[in-house]
Amino acid sequence: MTTVLHISASPRGAASDSGALAAAFLESYQDARPGTVVKTLDLWDGSLPQFGPAGASAKLAVFAGGAPEGEQAEVWAQAQALTDQFTSADAYVFSIPMWNAGVPYVFKQWVDIITQRGTVFGFDPAAGYSGLVNGKKAATIYTSGVYSEGVPIQFGADFHSTYVKDWLRFVGVTDVTEVRFQPTILTGTRNQDRDAALVAARDAGNAF
Repeated sequence: MTTVLHISASPRGAASDSGALAAAFLESYQDARPGTVVKTLDLWDGSLPQFGPAGASAKLAVFAGGAPEGEQAEVWAQAQALTDQFTSADAYVFSIPMWNAGVPYVFKQWVDIITQRGTVFGFDPAAGYSGLVNGKKAATIYTSGVYSEGVPIQFGADFHSTYVKDWLRFVGVTDVTEVRFQPTILTGTRNQDRDAALVAARDAGNAF
């Protein structure tokens, strides 16, 4: 049985364009592959643990080959549970709106919590970093209000998809399907553009 983890980074619920594209993608994927289990992680539901001083100390202890204790151990256990949710899935769907040329802060928070040595990446002093999340695939769904590919810099820059692509490469996920609806505001044909993006999402889900 295949398990797909959908990581939702939009706080807009039913009004979210990235969420709608993800739903179309996943519906098409499940129609083509009955029995697939989809689990959704809503990054805005308040469940993300804080990863502050205790978490940072735990991370450094583990990176140095030690074991965190006390409060650090508690925070580390929370991080490990979130990481296990990610690594146990067979495939991933990310729905990520652009915020200020980058990703929403809760997405970065989630990435910083789960990106730990020995779980999603390894490190060798001679060879450097290596991803441990191998043999899996991901679909990334990007939306933005004004930015679109190829526009002049006055209309925005993309530290959004570039960040996500590099992080996926870093953890070992190299089979990536991309769906975009950009721009969502600065267009005179929003409804038609949205419909076309939904069709593209369904086609991508069927082929994923």
